[in-house]
Amino acid sequence: MARTRVRIISLLALTGVLSLTAACGDSADSSDGEHPHNGDPKIVATTAWEGAFAKAAGAKDVQVIVPQSVHHAPDYDPKPSDLAAVAEADFVLYAPFEPYADKIKEAAGSDAELIKVNLDNDADNATAQVSALGAKFGTEDAAAKWKKSFDAEYGKLQGELKAAWPDGKAPVVVAQVFSAWSAKMAGADVVGMYGPEAVTAGQLSKLSAKKPAFVLDNAHMSTGPVLPDAGAKQVEIVNYPGKNLELLPVYRNAAEVVKKAMAGS
Repeated sequence: MARTRVRIISLLALTGVLSLTAACGDSADSSDGEHPHNGDPKIVATTAWEGAFAKAAGAKDVQVIVPQSVHHAPDYDPKPSDLAAVAEADFVLYAPFEPYADKIKEAAGSDAELIKVNLDNDADNATAQVSALGAKFGTEDAAAKWKKSFDAEYGKLQGELKAAWPDGKAPVVVAQVFSAWSAKMAGADVVGMYGPEAVTAGQLSKLSAKKPAFVLDNAHMSTGPVLPDAGAKQVEIVNYPGKNLELLPVYRNAAEVVKKAMAGS
């Protein structure tokens, strides 16, 4: 399914300085409408996170650019071979806040369909992204099947977390913006949010005053103890899936670490 394109000059030119944008992306959308594809479309995703959404949507040929060994994906600088893979794709998935997004878009040229993915594991967002990608790929049935399994698993995890509430009460938490989904899954009482920037002295004082029992931090952007003197237990939430690009284990793992934290409180 890979497309042949004459993009050598553009690829060689992609050595400019990375431009960093601060905002998270839009819902899955693209520069073009849906296009019919015969067989399995070739998907290139910037990270395993986008790749997992694609796999959940039913994609079978998914290549991820950023290696698993890179803990903070936005730090990665795509190699020429990565950009060449982008140039041969049918669909390219990326998040606008990734600093290499401009390189990716230029490498894709006019043939590959660019799809912006909103990287947030909030259950409503995840299912919406998967459904939208299924419509793009022509794999709506697979996406619907995944949603059914996800809804069942998510409901089960919510029940387990509620059963683990200390003293039967919703835990009071502070959450990093990219970890808020785990607080929602746990049914926690979110009294404050921070990030993606480091917590300032003013924020530290305000968040500590809320007397949270837990801080749900983002493992991929952690700067160490967030509220070191507040007595809150810090829990590291992992957003990215493993090499198998499976999304459900991300939710299971988050539920497990939150349950352990609540059990020890």
